[in-house]
Amino acid sequence: MAAKWSLTGALKGMFQRETITEETWDDLETALITADFGPDITEQLIEALRADVERLMVDDPKDLRRMLRERLEERFAEFDPTLSLKERPAVILVVGVNGVGKTTTIGKLARFLVRNGQSVVVGAADTFRAAAVEQLGTWAQRAGSAIVRPEREGQDPASVAFQTVEAAKAHGHAMCIIDTAGRLHTKGGLMDELGKIKRVIEKQSPIAEVLLVLDATTGQNGVNQAMAFIESAGITGLVVTKLDGSAKGGFILAVQERTGIPIKLIGQGEGIDDLTGFTPHVFVEQLVG
Repeated sequence: MAAKWSLTGALKGMFQRETITEETWDDLETALITADFGPDITEQLIEALRADVERLMVDDPKDLRRMLRERLEERFAEFDPTLSLKERPAVILVVGVNGVGKTTTIGKLARFLVRNGQSVVVGAADTFRAAAVEQLGTWAQRAGSAIVRPEREGQDPASVAFQTVEAAKAHGHAMCIIDTAGRLHTKGGLMDELGKIKRVIEKQSPIAEVLLVLDATTGQNGVNQAMAFIESAGITGLVVTKLDGSAKGGFILAVQERTGIPIKLIGQGEGIDDLTGFTPHVFVEQLVG
């Protein structure tokens, strides 16, 4: 069964025709725009594919499908999706605006790492939202990871982050994942707070990854919301959530090319095992069919 975000449904009729016609190009353009590739990438892809078809003198839509796969893989190949987790403990800072599924993603990431034989501790440093601490505790339990909670209400987030890294070192955890606030009561101070958290952590251990969580269903608007993090927080990788609920697979390429930051993880469902590493070849195969 095709993933809900794939293009296979939209392209099915087009690739079953006998020859490539102008209608084929119109349908392909519509499918790419609908999938949230954005007008610029769509135009570039159509232009490149038209040139390929003319140069190779093909008229079979099945050849066009293969060429589309190749073009997409070529563009994805410009980014390295590998998580850099060689340090011990490997400290992962997770950031993002509220509502994108950040805390849930941390639980799934903890599960992903535990499933791959790693010992994990998570730190509930989003101390401005009591529900976040409680929610993260539930996910940590389900994931089989340890958790460091605030010792008191309203505790300084940087001190919780410090204690989490401290616990990782003391108990020999290979992986340390730290939640952060998506907003503060004083909004202007959010990036300053993240900067403080980073400085405190780096006194103990290098930060392996700073992952920004984005919601695929918000599309380009989500990127606009997250630009402050991209500009200020030293983001090393993106995590795209909620791909299961939309046909927005093109957002993956659009967001990488707009930000220059690689997608490293994707969430494709609600279950705890529904977060996976991003593999461009597999993704394109699912996307195009």
